[in-house]
Amino acid sequence: MTSRRKAVILVSCCLSLLIVSMDATIVNVAIPAIRSDLHASPSQLQWVVDVYTLVLASLLILAGATGDRFGRRRVFQIGLTVFAIGSLLCSLAPSIDMLIAARFVQGIGGSMMNPVALSIISQIFTGRVERAKALGIWGAVVGISMALGPIVGGLLIEYVGWRAVFWINLPICVLAIALTAIFVPESKSATMRSIDPIGQLLAVTFLFGVVFALIEGPGYGWTSPLVLGIAAVAAVAFVGFLYYESRRLDPFIDLRFFRSIPFASATVTAVSAFAAWGAFLFVMSLYLQGERHFTAMQTGLIYLPIAVGALVFSPLSGRLVGRFGARPSLLSAGVLITAASVLLTFRTATTPVWQLLIVFTVFGIGFSMVNAPVTNAAVSGMPLDRAGAASAVTSTSRQVGVSIGVALCGSLTGAALTQADSDFGTAARPLWFACVGCGIVILALGWFATSARAIRSAERLAPLITGPDVPKVAVDV
Repeated sequence: MTSRRKAVILVSCCLSLLIVSMDATIVNVAIPAIRSDLHASPSQLQWVVDVYTLVLASLLILAGATGDRFGRRRVFQIGLTVFAIGSLLCSLAPSIDMLIAARFVQGIGGSMMNPVALSIISQIFTGRVERAKALGIWGAVVGISMALGPIVGGLLIEYVGWRAVFWINLPICVLAIALTAIFVPESKSATMRSIDPIGQLLAVTFLFGVVFALIEGPGYGWTSPLVLGIAAVAAVAFVGFLYYESRRLDPFIDLRFFRSIPFASATVTAVSAFAAWGAFLFVMSLYLQGERHFTAMQTGLIYLPIAVGALVFSPLSGRLVGRFGARPSLLSAGVLITAASVLLTFRTATTPVWQLLIVFTVFGIGFSMVNAPVTNAAVSGMPLDRAGAASAVTSTSRQVGVSIGVALCGSLTGAALTQADSDFGTAARPLWFACVGCGIVILALGWFATSARAIRSAERLAPLITGPDVPKVAVDV
């Protein structure tokens, strides 16, 4: 395994991350055009974004375990193919319902790619230094791709149309499939894990139930029997999930992982950061193109500071994690996301563009700083043999965060989404206060999860989930 071949494998894996993460954000810029072209309601627009992230969140862990069991390269290539098919269907969708269905297919393909790709990286880069660098690049691509999405989307919508935001995935998928077939070796887990359909079903029921209640609650009414019934089903599914998984010999989510304070904190941090990020992208795209009447290209350019911040600070965060641990990056992320969210509460219909650019820069840097420590905590202290399952939990938490953030947009900014003449700044203020709360959570956990007590909890966990003669990685939080 030469250094050049390892580099090509890393590129192949990062290509999948690029399109999956970019697709979670690139669609936000297209939301106003989709609403106009397909006559979509506010809740349907939320489902365009959320059905994709929900399917990712629901199937990521299953896909990671499936790759460990049946072959990581095989599952990875299948995921790339399904994602390409879903992208093609999105570009051809004649109605909003068909677009939502095509996004569902996209999510299925995407779920087979990222956790398996991260597992491949963990298997190929086994040295502590090279593995830290590879994970740093991986974490940087997360921030860069999600930040570039709105800019690329704006350019494509301006000159081609909103359907072009899905065409861009096709050549990238073809390239990744070819590189994977040539350079990526097949690998499987040394311990075969069984599929857990009951646990999977309970998890899917809980996630879709929560998001359905948040999205449809404003429309049906919070006291509607349908909304209350779905919320009750979600609550029962969550309790049932915890009960069933804690007693299963080979669960698809090993709840023992959460005995590690760094791991559990990384999961909550990812949900908080990506909830704020998802809400920010969804609402600001509607604000810029709806209330401020900027074009899609101008909207993408206003997002440019986020991309620049990601290009600079995502790799920097990775290096900081490798050298000083997760605390500096997490504390910086918490402070910056909190500050940007506070500034957003003062935004009005006449806020100067230069002030918006400052807010976007601060928010983008804060978000870029959070990915590397979260990714590192997902697999640090875990046995190499469980890398796929452990990393999938944190990948899932990212998508859950985006889904919750977008769902909260309808619940907390109802008038801004339904009334064209509403005061967007006032209507969205409760949402920004929620984002302030997310930033404070990141800040608090950034301190607590890197304490001596937290590190000891990770060290105590490793022997519990490691069988005899299974190699472990060093705890690095």
